[in-house]
Amino acid sequence: MIWLYIETKDVAKISQFSTSVFWMVIPSLGLFIILPILLRMKLNFYLALSLASGVTVLFYYLMIALLAKFGVEI
Repeated sequence: MIWLYIETKDVAKISQFSTSVFWMVIPSLGLFIILPILLRMKLNFYLALSLASGVTVLFYYLMIALLAKFGVEI
């Protein structure tokens, strides 16, 4: 954020950036919830990581669609 401020001096851009990061952290938590569950189920590591990553991508799309529905731009 410091770098962005130094380059642009645009506090609105920094505000938008920090808000976007906040909203995109939420769906990324899916990976850290699903991966350990799959590993405890004795799935192969690479299969578990692939499935958890796929679900995380789905969560990202759902979050973007949900935010758009409520008029939140990222």
